Amino acid sequence: MKVQSLRLGEIEVSEDKLITMQRPVLGFEKYKKYCLVEVEELKPFLWLQSTEEPTLSFLVVNPRLFMAEYKIEINSKEIAELKIDDVNSVETYVVVTLAERPEDITANMQGPLLINTENNCGKQLVLVNTDYKVKYHFMKYLSQTEKATTKETAAATV
Repeated sequence: MKVQSLRLGEIEVSEDKLITMQRPVLGFEKYKKYCLVEVEELKPFLWLQSTEEPTLSFLVVNPRLFMAEYKIEINSKEIAELKIDDVNSVETYVVVTLAERPEDITANMQGPLLINTENNCGKQLVLVNTDYKVKYHFMKYLSQTEKATTKETAAATV
């Protein structure tokens, strides 16, 4: 299937890779069909591209890449909506908001996207009773992690 994207141009997507949102992205309830697009230069980030609207795409990333302890609880209703047989088949992403300055880039940790890779059903959750923020400045965390890794590497080589 050919998908038009304002950001990426025309892209070819296999029918078995199309994602149907059981609960759409907040504010975009009209659009339910998406695909994940990997762009080599942006790894580990992906584009969640609407297959229905060329101008609609979200930059997403797996939150555990910068917050290893990120955990969400999924209730039985959400398990049923996504038709989950194996919790290991569910991928979690958060929407990233870009900014001019890298330190101002944020991730919405309170509204994760879940995608069941067995059947390509997806949904956005809204986490309540949580300390996760809508605007989590994860680049600061990455900078601290990189500095710590650099110091550890330097200490190990001495």
